[in-house]
Amino acid sequence: MKATDHAGLYFAQLSDPHLTSLQRVRWRQLLNKRMLGYLSWHQKRRAEHRGEVLEALLRDLTQTRPEHIVITGDLTHIGLPDEFRQARRWLDRLGATDRVTVVPGNHDAYVRSPWSSTFSLWQPYMQSDPEFAETPDTASEQLFPSLRIRNGVALIGLSSAGASAPFLATGSLGLQQRQRLTMLLRQAAEQGLFRIVLLHHPPREEDEKWRKRLTDGKALCAILEREGAELVLHGHSHRAVEAGIPHGQGKIPVFGIPSASAIGRQAGRRAQYYLYKVRREDDHWSVRVSVRGYQPDQDRFSLQHEHHLSMPVIASTSF
Repeated sequence: MKATDHAGLYFAQLSDPHLTSLQRVRWRQLLNKRMLGYLSWHQKRRAEHRGEVLEALLRDLTQTRPEHIVITGDLTHIGLPDEFRQARRWLDRLGATDRVTVVPGNHDAYVRSPWSSTFSLWQPYMQSDPEFAETPDTASEQLFPSLRIRNGVALIGLSSAGASAPFLATGSLGLQQRQRLTMLLRQAAEQGLFRIVLLHHPPREEDEKWRKRLTDGKALCAILEREGAELVLHGHSHRAVEAGIPHGQGKIPVFGIPSASAIGRQAGRRAQYYLYKVRREDDHWSVRVSVRGYQPDQDRFSLQHEHHLSMPVIASTSF
């Protein structure tokens, strides 16, 4: 599928909703790193990540009406099977599987757990379009990179989620994902598509503390510098991050966003979500980025500010 003169997509990015509750957790489920996560939820996170904020978010989405929604990880707190079931019910409210794209976060992979009782519940929201799937029975890490194409826009999902040691929240892509990412970026460029890379952790090492960063971020950035992309979107940091990765004569815009459910007890941490309107206009792409933030006094989201970006269309070629 090649981009057309009328290509484009109007989509929303949410991240780090931490939408689940741990009220009914039993102690025997916490005999590992999850005990630390449970204590963090009990002492801090349950007061910060609020259901009423997510309800206001859902109401606002019915008004802004994006064509697609991407979620850049951390739907859960400690990755318990019941949390995956809670999150699946919320995803079903959010939209159909072909209109919502999910990549996992480190909290979703808090400890190693059976695929069948966890990520398999989200697989319809994470997997590639059928024509791009590697095998008919794709599972586990083989899902990523995922590829979904919507009206000339390529959504390329990466998984940086993996179990880490206590007190660490690092992530990694691994060689296999990075190699396939290189191929997907190159093929999408040859087709003149607008390429969006989705992952949970910030790609640049300097944008996160060492104990929370992407351990192969330098390798990922080297790929992006060489192959290019039009946007890179992430979460993880629970704050707004605007950065750039060098490519050619310019930079690839990188946007990280706050948690979608945060009441905002710390400055700069209140819930936001971003709307992106991508449109092809002759020989360039026009991108409008609208930031919508939660207003506690009115219990609603409203427009806070906008960015406007422009970048050249890469001429498509035949294979």
